[in-house]
Amino acid sequence: MDVPTRSAFVMAEVTPAERAAAASFTAVPRSLTTAASPAIGGALFAAGWLAVPLVAGGVLKIVYDVALWRAFRRYGKTAS
Repeated sequence: MDVPTRSAFVMAEVTPAERAAAASFTAVPRSLTTAASPAIGGALFAAGWLAVPLVAGGVLKIVYDVALWRAFRRYGKTAS
């Protein structure tokens, strides 16, 4: 769900002329972190910290969702 939500938020914040650049700008960090996370998680698993990657992923997802909600909630108030 985070990709459509993030895309909708980015497209609502930028002008139509900036949308292509903004979409690619937000896609690059996601691709880089997707490539790095298995290495970090594997290292933590190998070190015996089995729960750390799972707990960290859950906490980061909650923080990300709340941040998106707080940033985007003003759009729901203006529509009514």
